Formats: sequence, C-alpha cells, structure tokens
Amino acid sequence: MIIETRAYARAGLLGNPSDGYFGKTISIIVRNFGASISLYETPELRIEETDVDQSTFRNIYHMVDSVKLTGYYGGTRLIKAAIKKFVEYCESNNFRLNNRNFTIRYRSSIPRQVGLAGSSAIVTSTMKALMQFYEVDIPKHILPSIILKAETEELGINAGLQDRVIQVYEGCVFMDFDKAHLQKNGFGKYEIMDSTLLPKLYLAYKVDLGKVSGTVLNNIREKYERGDPLVIDTLAELAELAEQGREILLKKDHAGLYKLIDRNFDLRCKIMKISESNMELVMKARNCGASAKFSGSGGAIIGMYEDDEMLQRLIIHLKRINARVIKPIIS
Repeated sequence: MIIETRAYARAGLLGNPSDGYFGKTISIIVRNFGASISLYETPELRIEETDVDQSTFRNIYHMVDSVKLTGYYGGTRLIKAAIKKFVEYCESNNFRLNNRNFTIRYRSSIPRQVGLAGSSAIVTSTMKALMQFYEVDIPKHILPSIILKAETEELGINAGLQDRVIQVYEGCVFMDFDKAHLQKNGFGKYEIMDSTLLPKLYLAYKVDLGKVSGTVLNNIREKYERGDPLVIDTLAELAELAEQGREILLKKDHAGLYKLIDRNFDLRCKIMKISESNMELVMKARNCGASAKFSGSGGAIIGMYEDDEMLQRLIIHLKRINARVIKPIIS
C-alpha cells in the first residue's frame, strides 16, 4: 500500500511576522500549491532525491542556475529532520514503533523562496505520512510544535509556529502565541475561523525572486533579543492588527480589513529593509487599487480586490514585472 499525504502553501493575512515573537496572526491555507509525500514499505529505509537535491550538473552554469532557482538545500534534509523528531516524540510518549522500513519521496509545486512556506509543507506532509504508516496519532494542537522543532532545532531555520499551524489545521485560523501559555503548554491558542467570512483575496508572487526567509528574519531576531524598543513595539502593534482583524472579520467589515492589510506592510517597513523588487510588487498592486502586504517573508503578497475588473488590472500590471497573480483556494 502506498501512503499519499499533502500539505499546502499558506499566506499570512495579518500579524506576521509577530508569530515568532509571542504575537498573534491570522493565516489562510493556499490549496493552489502543495507538497506531496509518497511512502511505501520496503526492506530498507530510503529517501529518494528529486531534481532539487541533485549533485550532478551538465556544467558549471547549470549548477549556478540551479542554486539561483532552488537555493543550496533540497528537501531530503527536511525529511530527515521530520523523521528524527517523529521518532523522538514517539520515544518520549512510549509509542513503540513496529519494525518496518519504507521508501519516501516528495514532490512540491510550491514556488520556492517567496514566503509561501514550502519547507514546512514538506515537513508537515512527512509527519502526516509517518503517522499513518506507524499508526501513531499526534494531537492536532501538538503537531505544529513538533514540525517547528524539526526545522529550528535540527536545521537551524529561524521560524515561527504560524506556517505549521495553518498547514495542520488548514482553512483560516486565528492564532494567539501568548508567551505564558506557549511556554507552559508548548503550543498556542488556535481558533478556526469561517473562511466564508473572508473578502475577495488575491495572491501574487515574483516568478524570479528568491531568498531564504530565515536569513531575512535573522536581523529582527537579533534586535528583538537585544530589547530594541522600535522592534518590540512594532511587533506588538502587528500582533494587535491580527486581533483587530479577527473582530473585523466576524463583523464582515471588509473596508476595515483593507486598511489593516496595508497597515501590516507599512509597520513591517519600519523594522525591516524592503528590497526594491519586493517594494515594486507591493506598490504596483496598490496602484491598481488593491491592498497589499507580504504573505510571508517576502517575494509574495496577499491583499484584497474589489471586483473582476480590478483583478484583471492586477494580472496585467503585475505580469509586467514578472509576477503571477492567482485567487487563493482556501477550502
């Protein structure tokens, strides 16, 4: 029997990047893109490599192009980290794993390095497959924390819980990462929201823009840990935007949400340097009349649009800067 699992891309609607600093966020799943895992029993444990993980190239230029497109790391390290954390969880909770081996492979359609959580999707999908294979039930509210540890503790990736929570819960989720609650329980407070409350949303991403999100956020981490007042106050305000967004969504106040989305990006600009390419992406969208903010750490944006005419303007104008526009499929 072949086990097939899938985890989807995500977009932070409000509050990010406060989730890594005991803040609050609202996030949605983006079913347009996903990372899939295939796992089946074999005599030995084998992790199959994909083209992204290859170490053989036609020539030096092929290698350079590969690095520009996919970075220095493929997905097999993520799978190894996920397996290790899964085993550690089982051992600490007295789950005895049966003596079976497997072959595992992954595929991903999530655009790389544009802030759509492609790495955590691979880890999440791997965890789901391992749970099925070994018949281990990890509680839903616990699973995101284990996924996060696979990336932070094993691979040194600077990340927060937001991506992992929405990829486990899916749909639309309000998350409160209250420090006392998180440190006491190991997980945040997660509220599933009715996705029908959401307005018309678009997602746009630069086809040729690549960077590593953990690197982008490292400077903020250093300033936060030093107690930089501007960073701490701005992150607190970003978290408050998510709280306000929750209330606004429940009231279906779409005009109010439009303002909060723009405010989220403007606050981010106060504490992070925004590249010209990323700023162009946001401003082009706003010039079309849409709201716009980063969906993650940069390279992709999310926002509201009013009607099909505005959506068409977005598609046309953003295509001129080599950006693709889609309507996110949430449920």
